[in-house]
Amino acid sequence: MKRTCIPLVILFVFHTCSSSAYTANVNPNHPFLTRLPPTSKSFKTTLYTKRCGKFEKEDVPFPNSNHVNGITRRKSLLSTAAAVASVIPGGIPSAEAAITKDSQWPLWLALPVAPYSRRKTLRRETGRGVWTFDQMIGIYYVQVPIRMTVVAINDLIPNSGLFVYAPVAPTKECLSLLQDLIDRYGPIKYIVLPSVAVEHKVLAGPFARKFPKAEFFITDKQYSFPLNLPDATLGLPSWAKPLPASSSEGGTVMWDGMFNHEVLSIKPGVGSEFQEAAFFHKASKTLLLCDTLFATDGNPPEILTSEPEYTRALLFHARDSPLDVVPDTPENRRKGWRRIVLLFNFFFPSAAVVDLGIKPLLKLRPYELGWGGWMPFDWKNEEYERTSFDRYVNGGKPVVYTIIQIIISRGNSGESLRTWVNKVKQWDFDRVIPAHLDAPLAIGPKEFVNTFSFLESGKNEVRFCDEDVAFLRAAENGFLNFSVYKSSLGPLRGKPCGIQ
Repeated sequence: MKRTCIPLVILFVFHTCSSSAYTANVNPNHPFLTRLPPTSKSFKTTLYTKRCGKFEKEDVPFPNSNHVNGITRRKSLLSTAAAVASVIPGGIPSAEAAITKDSQWPLWLALPVAPYSRRKTLRRETGRGVWTFDQMIGIYYVQVPIRMTVVAINDLIPNSGLFVYAPVAPTKECLSLLQDLIDRYGPIKYIVLPSVAVEHKVLAGPFARKFPKAEFFITDKQYSFPLNLPDATLGLPSWAKPLPASSSEGGTVMWDGMFNHEVLSIKPGVGSEFQEAAFFHKASKTLLLCDTLFATDGNPPEILTSEPEYTRALLFHARDSPLDVVPDTPENRRKGWRRIVLLFNFFFPSAAVVDLGIKPLLKLRPYELGWGGWMPFDWKNEEYERTSFDRYVNGGKPVVYTIIQIIISRGNSGESLRTWVNKVKQWDFDRVIPAHLDAPLAIGPKEFVNTFSFLESGKNEVRFCDEDVAFLRAAENGFLNFSVYKSSLGPLRGKPCGIQ
């Protein structure tokens, strides 16, 4: 019988350049990695692949591309290693689709997650003088929108300028779509980083550098872990200004009088911070949020269906066995999205049996959708999936992401959150644009307040199946215990759904 060998890869990265930070891409000819953009020889990576007890050595070059602002050499090397490791199971899909060179993002290794360098941008007008710019972000095909919102500060006054909330990667395509608005409404006057989350922070600095004449505001508790480094080392330009806690502070008129804002600040644990800046655009009655509130109606977002390369994520998760090749149908797209949402929100959803051990790895084979067909989740049955998903969707009503609810109920056990909610609910908005999942959401102050109803109950209650939050509840009492403070609201709890 022919012996089957599972490759063991050991990675060593050697620094051979003098610049302080780099982007890096993988040799396209490496047998375990699919094609990425061309390489040069400013990094050398030695890759040892063990097959059937023997090591094979190969030098893999990495390029010296544009300087990654503020990212240290050490972080760049770690990011390079992480990127290579992340694609070994099956690789980044090689399909070109209709994504052009203008969608390329050369600084992707600052945060090496999908879609890596290939970041398509979708622009949509969502209200009077309000546009969303959607890109995509994810790991292991658990991919969701990441969204920037651009607002014409006063669309009734020529050349009044633009306001940018939660910047995305400033690819040539993104900047071209933005230039059309600049030509119509005037230059970008304000850019706001409304969060301390790395997926937003890592894009805000490069974006702000494209518009150095704009005022760039950042929430004032930016940090890094395990070492808390200065903002300049986090990729943020020197002209970044701390965002005041409220637009009503200081007695000065901010944002040309066209916006109100309030910042939620919470210290959930040792060495960490959470901030969310809510902005209200008066003319369009639009509330801009980052991570505190999400919603989906059950249909996959347009960014995931806009390109065959991105739709692969939906079909990948629509499989019921590792090497299934499911047809691209609306039903399978919804099935894949259902599973993505459950994995995104719960990590280990109750409708799936999880096996992160060797058994799924033994089934790795060449597979057209990538990752060697790796499938560490066996979904129990469709009934359980739909029960769990329907509790999450709840008719498209907004909800707090599980991890975020754990975080924002810490510190002073939700009192900071309560104060923030009470201020935001005074604004007369009729739509909300969050930075992830669906947007815009047709909700007003009442629905906004109801999203945080656990504050009134005095318990960390969720509308999800209790079986789905069991893992996170165990994590709160286990490995997260050292990193988050206790809350008088207790751990997450839902109502049982009978999922076995």
